[in-house]
Amino acid sequence: MRSRYSAFVKDLRDYLLSTWHPSTRPPLIEPPEPGLKWLGLTVRHAVMTSEDEGTVDFVARSKLGGRAHRLQEVSAFVREGGRWYYVDAPQMRG
Repeated sequence: MRSRYSAFVKDLRDYLLSTWHPSTRPPLIEPPEPGLKWLGLTVRHAVMTSEDEGTVDFVARSKLGGRAHRLQEVSAFVREGGRWYYVDAPQMRG
């Protein structure tokens, strides 16, 4: 989760796509809006739901056009071949 947040901060879209599970991965990720500033990530809770699956409840804060934004999400991850992939955010809140 932290590496994906860092990739959003640094606009590393190739990394984001490579860590996104192929079953839910979009064909591309649009560039961030000009002026977007990421302010921080707080991982609120992480749970292993099985040996190779887990969820991460987090809050990411950003600022755009002088307005603060907060994204709270519970993301699902799966491990395949020893590597973790983001699957989706079935409980997304904004």
